[in-house]
Amino acid sequence: MTAPIPEPPVPQRLVIVDDHEMVLHGLESMLGHFPGDVEIVGRATNGSAALRLVSDERPDVVLCDVRIGKESGLDLCRQITSSYPGIKVVLLTVYDDEHYLFQALRVGASGYILKRIDGHELVGHLRRIREGETVVDQGLAGRVALSAARLSRGEFWSGVHLGLTQRESEVLELLVSGHSNKAVAGKLVVSEDTVKTHIRGLYRKLGVADRSGAIAVALREGLFR
Repeated sequence: MTAPIPEPPVPQRLVIVDDHEMVLHGLESMLGHFPGDVEIVGRATNGSAALRLVSDERPDVVLCDVRIGKESGLDLCRQITSSYPGIKVVLLTVYDDEHYLFQALRVGASGYILKRIDGHELVGHLRRIREGETVVDQGLAGRVALSAARLSRGEFWSGVHLGLTQRESEVLELLVSGHSNKAVAGKLVVSEDTVKTHIRGLYRKLGVADRSGAIAVALREGLFR
C-alpha cells in the first residue's frame, strides 16, 4: 500500500514593518518569489499600525526594523511578544550592533537578521524560526561569541549583556549609589543634559519608566557589588 504523500506546509503569514516604503516594496518583491513559503498579509510604517495589523491578522511572524522612524522596533517587539506569545518577531535591520542584538533577544525576538540578506537566505531563516530556532546573522553571531568569551573573563563593563553602553553603565552605577543627576554630571564631567540623555537610553534598554525601576533591575541582575 502506497504511503500517503505528506501535505506541503502552509506558507508562513507575515506582517512587515518599516518606515521606508522602498524597503516595504523591496521585501514584497523579494518574498513574492516564494509563495509556497511566505505570504505577506499586511504592511505598516509605524508601531501603532503594526499593532492593529497584528491584532486583526494574527500573523505567524512580524518582520520589523530596530528603528521605525522615531519609534523603537524593540519596544514593538516587546509589546507583540508579551501580548501575543504565539507570534514571532524578527528584527530585519541595518544595525550591525551586538548591543541591539542583546536587547532584541531580551525582549523576545526570534531572529536578528541584517538587511544585506537575499531572498533565499531570508526564507531559509524563516523556516528555521518556524521550527523553533532563534536565528542571528552569522557575522554578528561570531562577534557575539567573542564578546561572550570576553565577558566571562571580566573584560566588559556591568550591564553590557543588557545592551548598556559603558557610559550608561557608569551612570546607572551612580544612580544606584544615590547620586542626583547633578552629582552624576559632576562625577563624569559632563552636562546634566548629557546625563539625562544617558538615563533615557538606559531606561529604554532596561524596559523601565523611572529611576526606581532602573535601580531595581540593577539590583536584581547583580550588576554592581
